[in-house]
Amino acid sequence: MTTTARRGVPEQVAAAERFAAEAGFTKSCTPQVGRLLRLAAAAKPDGVVAESGTGAGVGTAWLHSGLGAGARLVTAEHDPALARRTAGAFADDPRVRVLDGDWRLLERYAPFDVFFCDGGGKRDDPPRVVELLGPGGVLILDDFTPSPHWPPVFEGEVDELRLFYLTHPELDATEVLTTPDSAAVLAVRRG
Repeated sequence: MTTTARRGVPEQVAAAERFAAEAGFTKSCTPQVGRLLRLAAAAKPDGVVAESGTGAGVGTAWLHSGLGAGARLVTAEHDPALARRTAGAFADDPRVRVLDGDWRLLERYAPFDVFFCDGGGKRDDPPRVVELLGPGGVLILDDFTPSPHWPPVFEGEVDELRLFYLTHPELDATEVLTTPDSAAVLAVRRG
């Protein structure tokens, strides 16, 4: 058994992490968030799984590790070199499509059963992010700083972005601590 297997990290994730390190890409999701991604994808075995912000493909690889035989995964990355590299890594799997361009390219594949909104949309168009979810669709947003306050506070002010997702009338949402200094918002669109 390899060290990677003992840690519970799929080989494709480890390969994407190596590429990210070589490319100097430092914004990949953490293993804790990755496990949430794998779980969400596995919960929708015939679903449409989407990712905004492919980056070096680490989150994509985690989503892929939970992808069911009848599922499809589509991810968008605005950096052409990163998009090409990730597309090459998944070229053998017809269930995976890597889009080179703006996150809005994902819209033609909606509604989503799982949406890891890690890039565009999360901050610049939250209402559209919610609209892209199908009924029962799972939304995952990471990179939040934990807040013991309600409403949540970031840098001394109410975190309006996090509050939008946590209180949206079409979402059942919660915040989950992923590391001592990082949190994710998980939400499901009401049917």
